[in-house]
Amino acid sequence: MAAHNKHCVQSKIDCLFETEVQQLPSNKRLGQNYRVVATKVVAQSAIESGIEHSVATEKLDGTCCYIDAYQGKLVLCARLDRKPNKSTEKKFKKFQNEKRGKEPKYEWKYPDDMKVVPPCWYPAHGVRREGGMVQPDGNGHVPGWVPISSDARQYCWHQNAIIDDRALVLLRNTDGLVVTTLPLSKLAGKTFELIGTNINGNPYGLGSKASPFHILVEHGSFQITNPPRLDYDVIKDWLSASGTIEGIVWHCDDGQMFKVHRHHLNLSWPIKKQEDCDVIMPLLCQIPVTIDIEQSIVTKQTQISKLMKLNRKMFSSLVDILV
Repeated sequence: MAAHNKHCVQSKIDCLFETEVQQLPSNKRLGQNYRVVATKVVAQSAIESGIEHSVATEKLDGTCCYIDAYQGKLVLCARLDRKPNKSTEKKFKKFQNEKRGKEPKYEWKYPDDMKVVPPCWYPAHGVRREGGMVQPDGNGHVPGWVPISSDARQYCWHQNAIIDDRALVLLRNTDGLVVTTLPLSKLAGKTFELIGTNINGNPYGLGSKASPFHILVEHGSFQITNPPRLDYDVIKDWLSASGTIEGIVWHCDDGQMFKVHRHHLNLSWPIKKQEDCDVIMPLLCQIPVTIDIEQSIVTKQTQISKLMKLNRKMFSSLVDILV
């Protein structure tokens, strides 16, 4: 198992603020009759981690991935949360919907309460344990990983971002963004967000049905210049006025991370204009991007082959690539 770095996202990231439950239908999870929202009180755990001296980065909207060793080889792993089985999920949701004021708590019997997972699945680093037993998080999930080779059909879009022993990644430099390839050996132990055409409704507008486009972005790599002050109203105003991003993740020196996403503040995502309801282009798509793929790569993979034909070209936005 590869050693992970301090920007590695292994488990649920807590909200920067204390949270409370509102008895309203969730605007994030279908069928959930409550929503967890931020209060205006900064969490004590964030204060203890030195949040005032943290680094603020853009929270990206995709699916979490991890480059780790499996059977002696570095591979891309997909995030797979182990969830409650059908009978337990029913009891858990009933318990949650009856709670008032505080985030629901539930007594788990692990692993009996959970669905069966593939033999190659393993829990993420930092998952809470009691008496040596893994404990689900506040949503009833146990964050974990599974090599994408375990189900080629389910993880076909993940496969688009891997070319043998290399990964297709999105980097940022002084000139803008760069679409490039890097050896897995340089990325071992790091986590990424896979974004693209068939991920989470494609809020970034990447690719098309005819030419799907999926790419990895390392967590913590897109630092926010002049981030808002650590105040509820200031952050909400910043996200409402000029922060065309899904949210913010703060990285503390002790390795802890804290987040605020728009749903915590009752703000919509993707962001819609007030008048005609057109979606506002996210910040990520407002930056010029260059294609810089290694010429030595030999592959029959469709996405990489198309990108190589665009090598050395610059585009005004990610949305202009593979349309």
